[in-house]
Amino acid sequence: MMNEPAAFSRQAISETSVIPAVRGYLLSPANPGAEALVLTHGAGGNTRSSLLAAVAESFVVAGFTVLCCELPFRQERPYGPPRPSEAARDRAGLKNAVGLMRSMIAGRVFLGGHSYGGRQATMLCADEPGLVDGLLLLSYPLHPPRKPEQLRTQHLPELQVPSLFIHGTRDPFGSIAEMQAALKLIPAKKELVAVEGAGHDLGFKGKVRKEELPAQVLREFSNLIRADP
Repeated sequence: MMNEPAAFSRQAISETSVIPAVRGYLLSPANPGAEALVLTHGAGGNTRSSLLAAVAESFVVAGFTVLCCELPFRQERPYGPPRPSEAARDRAGLKNAVGLMRSMIAGRVFLGGHSYGGRQATMLCADEPGLVDGLLLLSYPLHPPRKPEQLRTQHLPELQVPSLFIHGTRDPFGSIAEMQAALKLIPAKKELVAVEGAGHDLGFKGKVRKEELPAQVLREFSNLIRADP
């Protein structure tokens, strides 16, 4: 985990008055703005992901209150991927996390996630268009590797909120061309940012782009949510 600068504080969250519970950690700026981001992990990760931590830190330094939440499947077991039968419960957990932030923040609340977490966020928002004010999708898993015919796009025409997709040019879960075609299904404002040379982890398992990518994500997201429709 990265060391937090004095510009913000970190506290553990365990909200058990809702089911599924909301667990993770909250990053609060020293001088908070009126906006918040709920951020979650992928199928093989958790809130200790270096990618999640770096993106969360860039947003909180910019004044966002950030909740990094553990999906219900990961709360139940520390390792292993989610089961298909758990997806609806994971979406319910994200909805509860958004509700918690709505109770704490007066302004806009955004939702984001890496891979599986981002996919569940889009499905949730397709079902509940007014839930959040925008989406941040890191490495959206457009299809399983080597199975381009199994597209996960059925719900995309129902998305009604601004959405930013950050995608590596070497991501086996979807090429940039495939992503561009899929995003045409979304009627709302959307942007696709290609990260040259990065795979599904966006360069956060080694030497690539650990410093520059979080700032780029923040900049592109800020432009998306502040631009005229």
